[in-house]
Amino acid sequence: MPIHATEQGWILETQSTGYALGLNAAGLLAHRYWGARLPRPEDYPPAPDPMPWVSFNGAAHLTPEEYPAYGGLKYIDPCLKVSFADGTRDLALHFDSADLREGNALDIHLCDDVYPLRVTLHYRVHEAYDLIERAATITNDGETPITLERVWSAQWHLPRGDTYRFTHVSGRWADEMRLQREPLVPGIKTLESRRLTTSHHSNPWFAIDRGTADERQGEVWFGVLAWSGNWKLSAEVTDFSSTRISLGVNDWDFAWRLAPGDHFSTPASYAGYTADGFGDASRRLHDFIRDTVLPHGHTIHKVLYNSWEATFFDVDEESQARLAEIAAQMGVELFVMDDGWFHGREMDNAGLGDWWPDARKFPRGLTPLIEKVNALGMDFGLWIEPEMVNPDSDLYRQHPDWVIHFPTRPRTESRNQLILNFARTDVQDYIIGQIDKLLSDHNIAFIKWDMNRNVSEPGWPDAPGDPRELWVRYVYGLYRVWETLRTRHPDVIWQSCSGGGGRADLGILRVADQIWVSDNTGATARLFIQDGFSHIFPANTMEAWVTDALNNQLSLEFRFHVSMCGSLGVGGHLLRWTEAQRAEAAKWIARYKDIRHIVQLGDLYRLRSPRDHALSALQYVSKDRAEGVLFAFRTFIPDPAQLPLIYLDGLDPDALYEVEGFPGSRSGQAWMKAGAQLDLSDFQSTVRRIRRI
Repeated sequence: MPIHATEQGWILETQSTGYALGLNAAGLLAHRYWGARLPRPEDYPPAPDPMPWVSFNGAAHLTPEEYPAYGGLKYIDPCLKVSFADGTRDLALHFDSADLREGNALDIHLCDDVYPLRVTLHYRVHEAYDLIERAATITNDGETPITLERVWSAQWHLPRGDTYRFTHVSGRWADEMRLQREPLVPGIKTLESRRLTTSHHSNPWFAIDRGTADERQGEVWFGVLAWSGNWKLSAEVTDFSSTRISLGVNDWDFAWRLAPGDHFSTPASYAGYTADGFGDASRRLHDFIRDTVLPHGHTIHKVLYNSWEATFFDVDEESQARLAEIAAQMGVELFVMDDGWFHGREMDNAGLGDWWPDARKFPRGLTPLIEKVNALGMDFGLWIEPEMVNPDSDLYRQHPDWVIHFPTRPRTESRNQLILNFARTDVQDYIIGQIDKLLSDHNIAFIKWDMNRNVSEPGWPDAPGDPRELWVRYVYGLYRVWETLRTRHPDVIWQSCSGGGGRADLGILRVADQIWVSDNTGATARLFIQDGFSHIFPANTMEAWVTDALNNQLSLEFRFHVSMCGSLGVGGHLLRWTEAQRAEAAKWIARYKDIRHIVQLGDLYRLRSPRDHALSALQYVSKDRAEGVLFAFRTFIPDPAQLPLIYLDGLDPDALYEVEGFPGSRSGQAWMKAGAQLDLSDFQSTVRRIRRI
């Protein structure tokens, strides 16, 4: 049984880990333990009873509470802050009751000592993945409204007394997912998004170690927040040697009016522990995402071609059909027409919001083109940007009030567009109707959903509650639109794009199958971007294109090898590719089809990171360890150079394996411990198939 209730409190156990909490002598719900699973329930330590440390730091301040609220003599970063109708801004929560649900879930109910506010902490054990899920629900049981000023999902406590290293990702547009590692020192380190989306600049994911872990060994605590809007991560080290990570909806410019009888539920936070390094932490997340989060988690994604670089906005039936013919000859399985196909769309300054085919470009509609693509043996996909509207559009002229705005301020345009207020149900219903008709009237197998700007003037003039609820209600509306369309069209594969990786999170992956990681398709830059992305997300979610952009000096082989590390796509201007280039592309597409089941569904081992090495390598291994594939990339190493050995990983040490390009066979142990010598020149790469014999 994964959850034990004892006199000391509760113990949540997965295959390898234990997590314990309980009430201390003061009645506070305190964290007890998080780490390797212990043999007996009696082995877990009791809830701590810290002693007051002079008048400035009382016992409550020193207690590692599971879900601390703002109130009393506490000065740590709290999870919950509220204002009551009488102006009181203080919470005093006490334990009320606990419920075990379905064998792997626990609800703990806390109530305020005076006010009719109830906090329910939700815990769920994902035993097979060594993950704990946490969330909170705040309920107003009174007769007057309560204002929520902060309501986070969870606070995760690390073992007390140690010094920790914090791993996260940072970046910007076209330079996302750059892995960062830094020591945690006393104070608060904050990561956040205030942009309405997850953002290109950081991600609600963390990994914590004691500074000694690497890919293969060492204790790592890691976690995520499943949310696609404004979020905040607070990494706090107190002056009393306690370290905690808090995650939740961003409290910046946020308020929620909790009416009598209403409740507010936070998004989920998932976290885990491993003693086997950062690689094992990634693989646990990857399996969890594929098995439980993604709508089509084990579907092998098809090789696609996207027409953007070839035609930009100048699309029509003839130009797209010609590109489709070339793509089909190369072995492409999915043809995606990008921006420019809909009503009034000549450039990026018009048309957004009017989601029907442009009559001038497609006088016969989209059906003849789709039938042409299907006859060539390919599925058809389409680009849309439903959250946006151009002022030059029929939709905006009819409904200028539907955008996010303040009535007294100018409406700042970015990329000549404004953001529709998805918090409004009438906006949601309109978009559902438009896209549902598009999908119902056409044989469309794939949708690339884009969002090409961040928020400004975040106003909602006729909001039914506090206008600052916009930040959360917008995301609720986004999920409702996407979930409704997915329910009506369950076989469509959806991709989340926001100018690249601006919306990459476990919340969006409950409705989307893939993430467009970055608008930067330069192969050497992608090595770094894809390395950071792989710490959180599995390869089948990572759409990776071979393009012409920024790649003039790199071989087509190198570009293909980089993109073959994820879900392969092609985005180059095929009309400008020579016959030799098209033939080479066909060769690599065929090669990818032979290995993609290993790449998309196998276990990832990062052998040498491009952050640290000009010779980088990664390896995918099938779940049964019968086959694998090795990717290696050399960028610039001054000559003369002796390349280091590549040590494989994830193989059965007692089995025999053949590795393409090497004579004979060796034991898995030999490949992993004695290594393999590769011969690569600058900006060369290789892909080697691995087979157990």
